[in-house]
Amino acid sequence: MNKTNTLLGQLLELVPRSRFHRLVKDYNTEKGAKGFTSWSHFVSMLFAQLSGQHGLRSIEDGINQQVSSFYHLGISRNVKRSTIAYANENRDAALYESLFYELLDHVPTGQRHGFRFKNPLYSIDATTIDLCLNLFPWADFRETKSGIKLSVKLDHRGKIPCFAIISNAREHESQEVEKIPLQSGDIVTFDRGYNNYKYFANLCNDSIYFITRLKENASYTVVNTNEIGSNENILSDEVILLDGFYAQKDCPFYLRKLVSRDPKTGKEIEILTNHLIWAASTICAVYKDRWQIELFFKAIKQNLKVKRFYGTSKNAVYTQIWIALIAYLLFCILKFSTGSKRTFTSFSSVFPTVLYQRRSLYDWFTDSSPPWNLRPESFGQLELL
Repeated sequence: MNKTNTLLGQLLELVPRSRFHRLVKDYNTEKGAKGFTSWSHFVSMLFAQLSGQHGLRSIEDGINQQVSSFYHLGISRNVKRSTIAYANENRDAALYESLFYELLDHVPTGQRHGFRFKNPLYSIDATTIDLCLNLFPWADFRETKSGIKLSVKLDHRGKIPCFAIISNAREHESQEVEKIPLQSGDIVTFDRGYNNYKYFANLCNDSIYFITRLKENASYTVVNTNEIGSNENILSDEVILLDGFYAQKDCPFYLRKLVSRDPKTGKEIEILTNHLIWAASTICAVYKDRWQIELFFKAIKQNLKVKRFYGTSKNAVYTQIWIALIAYLLFCILKFSTGSKRTFTSFSSVFPTVLYQRRSLYDWFTDSSPPWNLRPESFGQLELL
């Protein structure tokens, strides 16, 4: 990478500019721009995410401190907070949603999920973001507050968010899950909140394997009992048929119920799956790995601006969330292209302090020493060995 550019400028080089401008034309987001281009808007909001800015004024003050870097950032003039606010309000957030999926194709492949099977493994879950009802009335959730829900499909090969839906918090998870694309042979895990027998039947018909938790009040008939082997944490392994009137009508397939015990806490959980062949220990281990999506939500909530927003309109909120997800994808591209073990939390805590440094982004990301021509001068003093 160009070492005369800033680290932020080099990170922006990971975004294909030609494709970005094509998306700008597709969504006609330059209409009425008056000099503040879609790219300048994107750079300003990405800067806000990566530097942890708390408001529009701090975005304006922070980014304008480095006017000398504007050329490499692709910005032509000083940024004003009123202009950012107007763009957040009126520039279609679908531009950044499409850019997210465009960047997803640029994430290096070849990562593994850590299990022996070769099937793709995904987790699906949602997190609720609470909002103030007075400021965000369009997202009314309950009588006293508003909220939105971010549903994510996480690819365990690299822990990469590969699909996302933003909706009102009132929408139940079982309604959103049917919009998430899956293919034959995929393995998907989700929590008990996604229990929907019609959805289970659709997965069975499409040869998609699911692993989830059984409802507490589920009614079923045991068809066969499998041997549990020597694993003391597998308490039972049964093939069942749902026998409730509507459950049997919606999902007439053979399913498998496992009872597993956590060796640390001693807590027992009932796992439901349509995979009848794998070892019980493998099924339980796959469900346990679903925790990775919880860690993903924790990482973005702690390190990105997805709980406090720079605007109150629906478009402004959606824009900020999609650019936050783009920031996470840029980290993934760096991580897998360099082979670094750096975590997102480590990246987010250090990058704000160095984003205007002029050194190789790859060297910094991999903790390599800066080249000699970028090291501080010794003013003629000999170094002590």
